[in-house]
Amino acid sequence: MTSYARSERNALCDTFLRVGPSAATLCSPWTTADLAAHLVIRESRPDLAIGILIPQLTRRLDEAMVALAATPWAELVDQVRQGPPAWAPTRLGLVDERTNMVEFFVHHEDVLRTEAGYAEPRALGQAHEQALWRTVSLMGRLLARKAPTGVVVVAEGFGRAALKGPVRRGTVVLHGRPGELVLFLYGRQRVADVALEGSPADVSALCSASLGI
Repeated sequence: MTSYARSERNALCDTFLRVGPSAATLCSPWTTADLAAHLVIRESRPDLAIGILIPQLTRRLDEAMVALAATPWAELVDQVRQGPPAWAPTRLGLVDERTNMVEFFVHHEDVLRTEAGYAEPRALGQAHEQALWRTVSLMGRLLARKAPTGVVVVAEGFGRAALKGPVRRGTVVLHGRPGELVLFLYGRQRVADVALEGSPADVSALCSASLGI
């Protein structure tokens, strides 16, 4: 079975080496060095990574990220490429796929879509898109929970899913490839190649909403 988590990890690391540590990302104000440091801490330092969820621990996390981001670039990228330590559950293939496939896909696009000369989305294989559609189907309700509108997603050839029922506003229907829907639902509305069907006010509200985990 193809490991899309592993292939995206390696592809992201190749892109890191190509663009360097100071390149911009969609996770502004993070540079690529900041993003690489985030990925290493997320996988190897759960005691620090918990600061992502607990505001009282955010300062400690930020300080650790700044220190790690100063690591020589090739060495830091190699840490990302090597993955989690031996004790981590994500060393197991299935756990890695469930935990990291979307994480590395989204963060790879965070780098690619800020590059000068970026023109259009990568062409992903059908099986890769199917794996991403599975994520939309399984996690979409969680990702869309803060949407100010109802949300329905449609990926031609893959399926249709209602992620959030009508609220005070109407429903917006998103049409796109699974990878583009993933990006939209993870808060990258500005760059996702998605067609939106709904009233202008509802579309505007959804595009400016805080989506994702």
